[in-house]
Amino acid sequence: MSSDSGNMLLKTKLGDVQKFVRITEPNLKEFLVAAFAKFGVPAVTEGVKVVDSSGTELDEDVFEDVVMNPSTGVLTIKYDSESVSKVASPEASQPSSLNSWDSGDTDIIPDSPSRKRQRLDAEAKHLVESVLTNKPGGERIINEYSRTKSLTDETRRKMVNMLAADMTEKNGTSPPRQVKEMYARGIVSLFPYLSDPFSKNGYEHYYDGESGTGYLAWRIKTIQRSTAKDRRSSFGESAKGSSEDVSGGPTVRRESEFVPETALTEDECNEAISLMKHSADEDIVKKKMKLTFEHRRNMVLDPQQSSNILSEFPRFKDIKGLVEQDFIQMFGEGISSKLLERWPVMFKKKVIQQCRKLPSTSELEELLLAADPPENGTEVDFGWDSDLSSVLLLLHLIPPSAQGRKRPGKVSASQAEKHLVVFKKTGTNIQEHLDAITSQAQPYLLAVGVKKNTIHQFFIILDKNAIPCRSTSSLGAFDELFKAHFVFGTSYNSMLHNMYTFIQTTVYNIDVGKVKESPRVSEVRARLLR
Repeated sequence: MSSDSGNMLLKTKLGDVQKFVRITEPNLKEFLVAAFAKFGVPAVTEGVKVVDSSGTELDEDVFEDVVMNPSTGVLTIKYDSESVSKVASPEASQPSSLNSWDSGDTDIIPDSPSRKRQRLDAEAKHLVESVLTNKPGGERIINEYSRTKSLTDETRRKMVNMLAADMTEKNGTSPPRQVKEMYARGIVSLFPYLSDPFSKNGYEHYYDGESGTGYLAWRIKTIQRSTAKDRRSSFGESAKGSSEDVSGGPTVRRESEFVPETALTEDECNEAISLMKHSADEDIVKKKMKLTFEHRRNMVLDPQQSSNILSEFPRFKDIKGLVEQDFIQMFGEGISSKLLERWPVMFKKKVIQQCRKLPSTSELEELLLAADPPENGTEVDFGWDSDLSSVLLLLHLIPPSAQGRKRPGKVSASQAEKHLVVFKKTGTNIQEHLDAITSQAQPYLLAVGVKKNTIHQFFIILDKNAIPCRSTSSLGAFDELFKAHFVFGTSYNSMLHNMYTFIQTTVYNIDVGKVKESPRVSEVRARLLR
């Protein structure tokens, strides 16, 4: 490229004819007008697109970045099933690109969405495969996937580092979105078992263009920070990507599955609430709780009234099953039963298998032994029972996110476990336990028994209140704990957020595609569901 009084001179080629196209700004529309005029091609405005050498369409937002990039290869103007091809090359940079350009006649077949997707997948696969086969250690990554149809966390990190390094070497430390998407697409095209079946494209945990997050995006931001370039925009994008998505989750207003036969008037609702507080008939209480469900939901979602929910409806604290009943009214029986039906047969064994691949710690080994006792009949007389141990293993597989500058900073899975379940021996004064609580607002399980694997009673502890669980099994109690977040409109504990999000979307299938998930959640789902 040369510059003359603000003009840009782009070297272009069509067939055997080489020309220079002059534009004043690196603007896509101006370039098209100038190119059509220079080559005597009738200018058209409909159905025109410009694609780069990978076949990715360029829009106005990225055209300037691509043209200004010295590594830009062949750009093709497509319209009406014919093509006008040119090489956009800085006049003093990479002149060899003209020599390598094939100026022969080419028949362009108009792209259908499926054909375009297949072509992009093939090109992206070739790109990633080429990088890995030509970089030291890349063949080991390919071989590991061939053997196991998966990648360990360490191998995945090596692959991401390798691809991010290649990307920034070729495109600078701020690669265009299309480039990052191409590499992410290439990963799941080359390694299809790494694709997330719940996401739109399957590769968003490697790069999500909408939020600028994912393993590749995070690695590139690390590279940017290490080279001290574009620090401000990097922090801005990071802040945007970390903002909480409020379109799904426990605190969102939603339509309930239950529609009462008759709506209560305000006086009738107040009368029912008063009756429930003093009635000794559990069936009457449960019936009135159903009729007052909408009133209770409005209270839960009102910041001014939500803290009064257990004083207004105190029967949660002495009648078992009311949490389950409200959850069913929100989502229906089908969703309510998913964890108890699916965890033992679909997830438990796979979680244990994946955790065996993690770096060994004493806490992890204890949970593994409790979750999957030896087959020789040796009794495991320590730790939680098998079901609860497998749930806690999920915390090691999807560890707590770093809390940044907030206390307590980086939290281990074992530390986070204490925010999910607490053990107290039989005979403990429950009220004394409640009085000793100082700050925890999110619900957790209190397990009371002789020892951890012999629990007689579970309670959901919320705002210094003890709500008895109907189930005496650990998996049933965890099921009720999860549901309590939705019933009482309580956000997840920040240390457990990723694990709960996985349970919400992958096990219960609630708000799939609506709630923001970390790449780790998507990665683990891809491993467990394939």
